[in-house]
Amino acid sequence: MGLPGRPRRLPPTVADAVLGAATAVGTLAVAVIGESETLRRPLTWADVLIAVAAFGLVLVRRRWPLPVLAAATVLAVAVIAATDLHLFFAPTAVAAYTVATRTTRVIAWMAGAISAATVYAAGVAWSGEGWWGVPLGAVAWIGMATAVGDAVRSSRAYVAAVEERAARAEQTRESEARRRVTEERVRIARELHDVVAHHIAVINVQAGLAEQSMRTRPEQAEAALGHVRQAARTVLDELTTILAVLRQPGDIDAPTDPVRGLAQLGELLDSLASAGLRVTHHQTGTERSLPSAVDLAAYRIVQEALTNAYKHGRDGIAELRVEYAPDAVVIDVENPVDSGRPRPDAAGHGLTGMRERAIAVGGTLTAGSNGAGRFHVRAVLPTAGHSGGGLR
Repeated sequence: MGLPGRPRRLPPTVADAVLGAATAVGTLAVAVIGESETLRRPLTWADVLIAVAAFGLVLVRRRWPLPVLAAATVLAVAVIAATDLHLFFAPTAVAAYTVATRTTRVIAWMAGAISAATVYAAGVAWSGEGWWGVPLGAVAWIGMATAVGDAVRSSRAYVAAVEERAARAEQTRESEARRRVTEERVRIARELHDVVAHHIAVINVQAGLAEQSMRTRPEQAEAALGHVRQAARTVLDELTTILAVLRQPGDIDAPTDPVRGLAQLGELLDSLASAGLRVTHHQTGTERSLPSAVDLAAYRIVQEALTNAYKHGRDGIAELRVEYAPDAVVIDVENPVDSGRPRPDAAGHGLTGMRERAIAVGGTLTAGSNGAGRFHVRAVLPTAGHSGGGLR
């Protein structure tokens, strides 16, 4: 991704044409205006050819930076040796700048030093200025152009590195979020699989009992078949929530023990109390047996929400409300938070996991600050679409 606020630039060809034209005009101006009255003279065809050469060198400087610097240096030496135009080193400085922006630092400074030394030697030999004056000025301009080009190249490399790191960090963050969501879905699928495995085990046991007592104790066989029918109906409802059954190699067989649910809230609250979190628990409505998938999701949501309250909350307190509505179970967890401490937000992986659990059973979950210094998690898990009461 690019950095905001970057100004628009001219196309490279247009910019080079403008710079080349300015260099050519400057070259002609040196001949017309001169450094002094004695150096002023009318333009000649040689001056025009030199200006055209300067324009051409600047125009192709990006394509062949080192050859252009060499050609500009040779042209500068030739001009200094053959004419009175002692200030012809602007194309050489532009070429030195280009080399510095498009090559390594070592190459740029070596090429710039060779070019400056060559122009300086030519100036000393033919300009009549001696060791100072115009020759030393040419060295200064070429050296400054090389330094500016080196700084620009370093700045561009730094900006490119920052943009690349930002893009890589964004990609890594998105990949990590997708990986966490996938892992959470796999974990939910495994737990749902365990619920189904439990009911299948119940069906197997009750079917065997019904077969054994069919002739001798018909009433017991009828009761066993009723349990089979109820467990089978629960399994069919919960199978609709399983997207995939993914188990890694080496996983143990699915257990046939009942999974955790709201009936184990007491144990959970006791463990949190021993860790230092005081939870005020309110329950409304008539407690009833919930479908196993809903019961498991409710328990895990309460567990995660209270864990977040313990990690990110303030004062070590939280409130838990469980409402048994006619067609749903509603969970509310609220705790005070300190603005100076980190707290879960909408992008947190814990909240993502809770939302996935609620969605898996057809419910919804909202979480966030209520604006009064408290963090609130609310989950609504419907029970109307599930067969009532998985066997425990």
